[in-house]
Amino acid sequence: MRILHTADWHFGRQLEGRDRRIEQTAFVDELCHIADEREVDLVLIAGDVYDSVNPPAWAEELFYDALERLSSEGRRGVVVIAGNHDQPERVRAAAPLATKHGIVLLGLPKEAPLLTQEASTDRVQLVQGGPSWLEMKIPGCAANAVILALPYPSESRLKELLSESFTQEQMQLAFSERIAQLLADLSVHFREDTVNLVTSHLFVMGGKETDSERPIQIGGALTVSPQAFPKNADYVALGHLHRLQKLSDKPLVRYSGSPISYSFSEAGQSKAVVLVEVEPGQEVREEIIYLTSARPLARWRATEGIEQVERWLEEGRDAGAWIDLELHVSGVIDPAEFQRVRKLSDDFLKIQRVVVREEREEEEEQRVELTELTSDQLFKRFYERRRGADPDEQLVALFQRLLAETGGEGEEE
Repeated sequence: MRILHTADWHFGRQLEGRDRRIEQTAFVDELCHIADEREVDLVLIAGDVYDSVNPPAWAEELFYDALERLSSEGRRGVVVIAGNHDQPERVRAAAPLATKHGIVLLGLPKEAPLLTQEASTDRVQLVQGGPSWLEMKIPGCAANAVILALPYPSESRLKELLSESFTQEQMQLAFSERIAQLLADLSVHFREDTVNLVTSHLFVMGGKETDSERPIQIGGALTVSPQAFPKNADYVALGHLHRLQKLSDKPLVRYSGSPISYSFSEAGQSKAVVLVEVEPGQEVREEIIYLTSARPLARWRATEGIEQVERWLEEGRDAGAWIDLELHVSGVIDPAEFQRVRKLSDDFLKIQRVVVREEREEEEEQRVELTELTSDQLFKRFYERRRGADPDEQLVALFQRLLAETGGEGEEE
């Protein structure tokens, strides 16, 4: 059985106010091409298909278009779970229709998939299942897939799922221990003659984060140990962290990462999907398929000023990338000149000015003892260093008024 693992699509998300719709649409095209070309049997989408609980209409249309194409008219299995960005009810809304096409949509941990009503040999069949698990029969595959599919388990959602089956003592266990116990209980459905899979949207200890993830744990409270996953699972497909990474070999535990870079902290990262081939009782074979549809992100640190930026553009540096520019200048830059820099390239999403003083100027300033400066002078000096410009008279007057209200210059505590 060939399984394609992807997650964290975040349809509807922008970067510094720029729409990523074109890139997200291109990703769907690339993903569907990979699924067809590599004859994938099952696609696992491990949460955060949307970036918010109320995504734009085009994002929902793109998601449903992707599902329809990936399902290949019901001949390929597709399993989708909600992440922490998704509204569970929105993800699951089309489940009655989706099930007829071999697509499983799960929003909450307590939800059970809808089972297939009509038997067919050439279409995906959901033969049995319960809350957060299912067994799927896929055309052309000798073995069925048993999937423990756990949507984002917040503390309250997990409690709702476990309250009927866990004892009071078990309910008091730490989050990671409860997840481990839950997955152990569900793994009784694994068999030696089935492909045994786990998919969830979690923060696993040891995973490397980026700035583009919305935290789902506070002080590590919702962190899960890599040992929480059943040893008899063939593959664990995770979502939430946007960096491609492997956390364990036995069982094989992976984050596929996001298909698109969603913050400049991901500059330089390659984006991918994971293809695994599984046969009951055999070693899992995995392949990382790198994506090319999205624009990369780059950070420029122009320590030589505007001339260096112009030179890099002429050289075609990081062509096609969105750019975060840190521009070093020796003094206050004229607003018109700054606007000219912005217009040098439409690829500049963010421009930050860094004022760098001349060495001689720094030496002269260091000779001035701070105790010899008045409060106004100290304020002006601080403001100019931080903002690269002198404060106007109104701002200085406001500072003086606030200083007077808090005790006045020179008063001791």
